[in-house]
Amino acid sequence: MAKYVVLLLFVVATTILLLCPLHVSSVGRNVNETFRPQDEVLKLKRIRAYLGKINKPSLKTIKSPDGDVLACVPSHLQPAFDHPLLKGHKPLDPPERPKGSDPNDEMVINIQKWTETGESCPEGTIPIRRTTEDDVLRAEELGKFGRKSNRIVKRDSTGSGHEHAVAFANGDQFYGAKASMNVWTPQVRDAYEFSLSQIWVISGSFGNDLNTIEAGWQANPALYGDQYPRFFTYWTTDAYQATGCYNLLCSGFVQTNRKVAIGAAISPRSTYNGRQYDISITVWKDPKHGHWWLEFGSGLLVGYWPAFLFSHLRSHANMVQFGGEIFNSRSQGFHTATQMGSGHFADEGFKRAAYFRNLQVVDWDNNLIPLSNVRLLADHPNCYDIRQGKNNVWGDYFYYGGPGRNVRCP
Repeated sequence: MAKYVVLLLFVVATTILLLCPLHVSSVGRNVNETFRPQDEVLKLKRIRAYLGKINKPSLKTIKSPDGDVLACVPSHLQPAFDHPLLKGHKPLDPPERPKGSDPNDEMVINIQKWTETGESCPEGTIPIRRTTEDDVLRAEELGKFGRKSNRIVKRDSTGSGHEHAVAFANGDQFYGAKASMNVWTPQVRDAYEFSLSQIWVISGSFGNDLNTIEAGWQANPALYGDQYPRFFTYWTTDAYQATGCYNLLCSGFVQTNRKVAIGAAISPRSTYNGRQYDISITVWKDPKHGHWWLEFGSGLLVGYWPAFLFSHLRSHANMVQFGGEIFNSRSQGFHTATQMGSGHFADEGFKRAAYFRNLQVVDWDNNLIPLSNVRLLADHPNCYDIRQGKNNVWGDYFYYGGPGRNVRCP
């Protein structure tokens, strides 16, 4: 029946086209390009085939208060195991946490909106946010959905539209990084911009061989359809060209935990002059198997990136980076007013500016140690800035962020 409906729609649309040719404007389409209904039918067919591949069969679904649908997918059916080198594998058991991790850390799980339902996924499954047709249609093209644009991290970022306020260390061998960051709801002013706060674990040069692992929170309307800050991950082994993706939108990251959903909204969130809410992120290399593990919150192991995904990161990282990033599309011809962090500059301090605290790295012997030789970079300091400090409670920390467009940031 469905194919006859599609055929009928095609005939009707074609008839209308012959009687009255249309010229339409949409994202990625030239205003003088004739609309072709057969192209749209083919595009929709491809999107549905993609959704059939990425939205795995589930044992249960959970409707989050924010509108997300979480599918409880059997662990062995998750997207990671579509990778040819993971066929037939089972998720690994948790590794030893880095030495220096607090053994008294309580496992905090009520840090995502969907957990407010009181529902949970059964043993042997993992929660995966369902991807919808609307999610994919917001992308410029199907091949770009769930991926970052080709770009360079940190260096020479001034001309790419990607702007940063970060602390970093390089020139050493790093086997992981850890920090706590407070979570805000920054305003993203353009549908194709984003605002994020994350940890980067980086290796290789800043050419086409760049390897990165990234995790933190982001507000990304193009990817999620709203402005909620969401827990996210990313990886690439070729400078964002053909490998890697956000969250679980391609094969790669192996999730092992049924209590956290990558890509789901974080709740509660910090408020200006109000209560501050942190998340802790740890990424480290398991000395036994060489895979890169991710911990979210305190003691909540999420899963791992298999070592074979990478080239340089199979060994170690040569840079770690902490901080904020926005994309400035200049869609109105001037600097965006998309906020970074809380939307306030670093000098406003606690309860007003965003922060990272307790910056640490993991050494060759799986020890968590303080970050040394920290350097700061704010590539557009009149729009977003950064200021560091150190004390006995927060260790190495920094405030960062800003409002974007203002009198000093035209």
